[in-house]
Amino acid sequence: MNTMMDRRFIQTSVKPVRLGFLGVGWIGRNRMEAILRSNLAEAVAIADPSEERACEALELAPDAKIVADLDALLSHPLDGIVIATPSALHAEQSIRALQTGVAVFCQKPLGRSAAEAAAVVTAARSANRLLGVDLSYRHTEGMQRIRDLISHGELGKVFAIDLVFHNAYGPDKSWFYDKSLSGGGCVIDLGVHLIDMALWCLDFPQVAEINSTLMKAGELIDKLEDVEDFAVATLTLADGAVIRLTCSWRLQAGCDAVISADFFGTAGGASFENVNGSFYDFTAQRLRGTAAESLVQPPDDWGGRAAVDWAARLAGGQTYDPACERLVDLAKIIDRIYGSGKFPA
Repeated sequence: MNTMMDRRFIQTSVKPVRLGFLGVGWIGRNRMEAILRSNLAEAVAIADPSEERACEALELAPDAKIVADLDALLSHPLDGIVIATPSALHAEQSIRALQTGVAVFCQKPLGRSAAEAAAVVTAARSANRLLGVDLSYRHTEGMQRIRDLISHGELGKVFAIDLVFHNAYGPDKSWFYDKSLSGGGCVIDLGVHLIDMALWCLDFPQVAEINSTLMKAGELIDKLEDVEDFAVATLTLADGAVIRLTCSWRLQAGCDAVISADFFGTAGGASFENVNGSFYDFTAQRLRGTAAESLVQPPDDWGGRAAVDWAARLAGGQTYDPACERLVDLAKIIDRIYGSGKFPA
């Protein structure tokens, strides 16, 4: 059965899983709505520091209870918890939930460092519970089509990938700009998606070398505690292929966002890019020499698919998935980008 058929089968064959929702700001509420709309789960309890946000989320699940915090959530009988809180809390909250026998779906990044991410994966393995992270761009129709082209060898040997994510608004929460809370700047916020898209499409090859340049306000960052707002990194793979990524906050981009992923192979290429500065609408093309063939056009309601996929696997009885260990590899690459960044002499 294909994935869509699998999900329909699950929806009609198993009892909905019981979920708690920790953090129901815009993205947490969006993921909550997507999961509940799938009929794979029921919301048992909701926790958020903002009473207003919690009450807004309650409109999606009137039978759920509003509770004070994670401890109160975990006092309820839950199969899983969806975490959408500030980055500094992700690892600790995920570990506490897993240690109580509750599966976790967490916003990215899973941790502020590879060490934090590894600790969460270890907790998931020890508890034998499903762990998922919201690497949502994998679930766009465009990236799915491009990955299929690559996996079937239709682009030949992919030797170069160019990745871009410019958010011309930049984050609106102060904790993003405190490295002790965020783990970093635009690389860990936006670059994490770019790196994941590339490695996922190539089936997670070994990264041999990393070089990066990190900037803040148009200057090389001058101390490790700085949070970068512009970054360029080059990842050279063990087979010689090159991944080049650029990401930024508050760039003078002339539009809300510039997002793209271009894959170049010996037998063709593929391109994924946003439309008219949108954060949500994407096209995908197959490239042959000077010609381009459309693969995907908007609309594509992809935002909540990663969360729904996790809920479907949880409802189907899946426990620990060794694939989550790739999350540690991803975090190690981000650590290496920060460690190899160029600084003034």
